[in-house]
Amino acid sequence: MPEKTYDVVVIGGGPGGYVAAIRAAQLGLKTACVEMRKTLGGTCLNVGCIPSKALLTSSEKFEEAKHSFAGHGIKLGSIELDLPAMMANKNKVVDDNTKGIEFLFKKNKVDWLKGRGRISGKNEVTIEGDGGSETVGAKSIIIATGSESMPVAGVEVDERRIVSSTGALELTEVPKRFAVIGGGVIGLEMASVWGRLGAEVTVIEFLDRILPGMDGEVSKQMQRILTKQGMTFKLNTKVTAAAIGNSGVTLTVEPSKGGEAQTVEADVVLVAIGRRPYTAGLGLEEAGVEVNQRGRIATSAHWETNIPGIYAIGDVIEGQMLAHKAEDEGVAVAEFIAGQSAHINYDAIPGVVYTWPEASTVGKTEEQLKEAGVKYKVGKFPFTANGRARALGMTDGFVKMLADATTDRVLGVHIVGASAGDLIAEVALAMEFGASAEDIARTCHAHPTLNEAVKEAALAVDGRALHI
Repeated sequence: MPEKTYDVVVIGGGPGGYVAAIRAAQLGLKTACVEMRKTLGGTCLNVGCIPSKALLTSSEKFEEAKHSFAGHGIKLGSIELDLPAMMANKNKVVDDNTKGIEFLFKKNKVDWLKGRGRISGKNEVTIEGDGGSETVGAKSIIIATGSESMPVAGVEVDERRIVSSTGALELTEVPKRFAVIGGGVIGLEMASVWGRLGAEVTVIEFLDRILPGMDGEVSKQMQRILTKQGMTFKLNTKVTAAAIGNSGVTLTVEPSKGGEAQTVEADVVLVAIGRRPYTAGLGLEEAGVEVNQRGRIATSAHWETNIPGIYAIGDVIEGQMLAHKAEDEGVAVAEFIAGQSAHINYDAIPGVVYTWPEASTVGKTEEQLKEAGVKYKVGKFPFTANGRARALGMTDGFVKMLADATTDRVLGVHIVGASAGDLIAEVALAMEFGASAEDIARTCHAHPTLNEAVKEAALAVDGRALHI
């Protein structure tokens, strides 16, 4: 028998894992969290969401100082980039956040078991760390190991010339030519950072549009805006090979459906075609845990695998690979293990692209509703007609609301514009409570705010927008 036994052992200290551990401890369960990194927070806090947002913010300020301040009557001298200082700020933001999680573990009496964890037997987890191995007992095990960058055949990542999102956050100089393989969220965010700092950006996307998971109008609008910002897009294009030379990287590309090959030259290439579940070395096969054909762990409605007492959440199971989705699942599974009821409304989980302007979405897209045969109404309102957006000088984009044609219940909302990631929260809350477009339209919104565009889109569902 193991010397240490816990009510809950969480494998993985990312957003899903650390939140599950904290919530389980709050509910009175003796809890430990296994994490192989030197710091807590997983990909998100260390090499994902947090550092990328720090660089996005810094590069936005740099871009604004160069091109927008004068229009507000602010005259500056020459603007210079101090990349080491920008990176130092990013690293401090990461450090502050990861130390914050460590503090929360101590506060909630969660044991951090440092090392690589695997299921080694019934109700047992073995941790391989710098000081050797340790096996602990666990009445319940939660797998929350997240995901890793998906590779491209013929393109070998060295994190110098050909980088994953991790390497793209650590460049020591601005590349003159920056190629991005993949027109999804990660690719466009990193393209925005380095494009603002001076790189010539080329985005290569296999499909016929960028942001393929979002509403079609959002994809089109975002491509138009980002093209104006200087990005070049090669859609319906696949990368078949990459050769690293003295002067950079030569990518061989051709049409997705086959055709004549061409080359794209770049100093740095980012591989960002998506992510895949990180389940290697967890002992899943030995434990008998079922994994589907996509490599994701199969779970029941309450996140339990086919093996009683073993649960899985976040990127390793079906659904959107989003930190906040994993966090909600972490809370829910901890409460379920503690004997409480637990539920997540997967139709009300927002997604955000932190380019500028931002793009955000919640609920169904227009394409999904058409495919499902659902009758719906559309309300749209442009930010060009919003007073606050004009005052900010940020009038790109729109709010698009989709409501059931019969019941008026909000089915989906899609936003392109300043602070779209914040604006979507109002709608996610409304959808969680089953609100109608009329409910949002009748709710008083402060003036002048960007949120008024959400209200106007709700009014437009019924054909009665006031300011267009």
